[in-house]
Amino acid sequence: MTALTLSTAGAATLRADALVVGVAKGAGSKSGPVLAPGSEAVDKAFGGKLADVLATLGATGAEGELTKLPAASGLKAPLVVAVGLGPVPDKEDAYDAEALRRAAGTAARALTGSKKAGFALPAGSVEDAAAVAEGALLGSYAFTAYQGGENKLAPKDAKSKDSGPKQPLAEVTLLGAKPRDKGYKAAVDRALALVEEINRARDLINTPPNDLYPESFAAVATAAGKEHGIKVQVLDEKALVKGGFGGILGVGQGSANGPRLVKLAYTHPKAEKTLALVGKGITYDSGGISLKPAGHNETMKCDMSGAAAVFAAVVTAARLGLKVNVTGWLALAENMPSGNATRPGDVLRMYSGKTVEVLNTDAEGRLVLGDALTRASEEKPDAIVDVATLTGAMVLALGNRTFGIMANDDAFRTSIHEIAEEVGEASWPMPLPADLRKGMDSPTADIANMGERMGGGLVAGLFLKEFVGEGIAWAHLDIAGPAFHEGAPYGYTPKGGTGSAVRTLVRLAERTADGDLG
Repeated sequence: MTALTLSTAGAATLRADALVVGVAKGAGSKSGPVLAPGSEAVDKAFGGKLADVLATLGATGAEGELTKLPAASGLKAPLVVAVGLGPVPDKEDAYDAEALRRAAGTAARALTGSKKAGFALPAGSVEDAAAVAEGALLGSYAFTAYQGGENKLAPKDAKSKDSGPKQPLAEVTLLGAKPRDKGYKAAVDRALALVEEINRARDLINTPPNDLYPESFAAVATAAGKEHGIKVQVLDEKALVKGGFGGILGVGQGSANGPRLVKLAYTHPKAEKTLALVGKGITYDSGGISLKPAGHNETMKCDMSGAAAVFAAVVTAARLGLKVNVTGWLALAENMPSGNATRPGDVLRMYSGKTVEVLNTDAEGRLVLGDALTRASEEKPDAIVDVATLTGAMVLALGNRTFGIMANDDAFRTSIHEIAEEVGEASWPMPLPADLRKGMDSPTADIANMGERMGGGLVAGLFLKEFVGEGIAWAHLDIAGPAFHEGAPYGYTPKGGTGSAVRTLVRLAERTADGDLG
């Protein structure tokens, strides 16, 4: 991963491939690009005319805008990269943290292939420095594990390896921060640990399903547990049968790759609260017998994004040493059609003892989550949050960049929404209308796994609610929209897996550690 350093060097004297400065968008009589704090030394090298030069090149300071220009003679770096921050804030230095994240990410992506870049974006506060660090590290991400391999058809005297893709920016140097200040150092260390785990989640999401299946995902979790002092328990098929986990088994029985339920337990000796996180981990979703139509299968390796987010959040909590117990439950299965697969019309007996009539085998995420939610509830945590790429209905409702939040407690739902907005993850609180529950009534079983088509995302939430223990605060995050980005990269968001919800879960764990569960 990209290295991150804090430097006391000035922008003018830093030896790097590029210097990154921020430019805001002025209004009224001050329309046009306005230099942001941090750019003073670079502007001085341009004789105080940097804003004019940028305006001549067409720069406006709009968010996401990027302008490259040769450095002036007084700078050691050969290139200046000006990145748009959006409108000038009402108060000087009061730049929105998410604007700084996105700007840093945009610049980092533009510097792919470079060895070192100095980021002279606003960093006058610990919060600003952390946002720039997060954005630059997130934006530097690239998934290249399957590119640039050996070319066996090449002539013997040719290079044994293809050149492959350009590598991400190798080093980010944060300028304007205070390397000797404990607050700055702690914030940057947190950003590094957080982003390393987000990027690990991205790697898992992007890994092809022939290499990432329940058993191999469980192995990754086990290895991480040993590295970071997390207790890991893996229930294989025999253990799942013995335990009566009918939901997970029913979804996974059509695949040659058997299902798993993985428990990761991070504990702190001074913790007073316990947070349980449950992740949907369908490593590939064909829809089962209710096969997905053509054009909907190609990205279904991402259907384990919820489990990846939970895994990353637990490891991050351990790395940060948070004073809270965090337990992660990864409900892992591969949903495939075969002679052994669950059929529409089958009835499964869940771990809770409740029976479910399966009307659609492509509504499988709620089945594995139901078992995991019941198992998590048995340990009586103070709160449970599940994360899942659960419904296309949520994408229709909220689009590709916003996840929905449902809960059995309004205050808890509000708290998670506030946390998500605070860390820069777009989200929206959604209701759980009681009248939609009737649509899941079954003449054969206790409940069906399908209900009314309209409001399908809410119906799924109501189904999950049935498996949460009495008196436990619970929230459901449907990340079907933002978990996997199919368009062109933007800001710090790459093409492919995004690591959606990790930042929200980690901040929730931090708040819980501080005694503010919500």
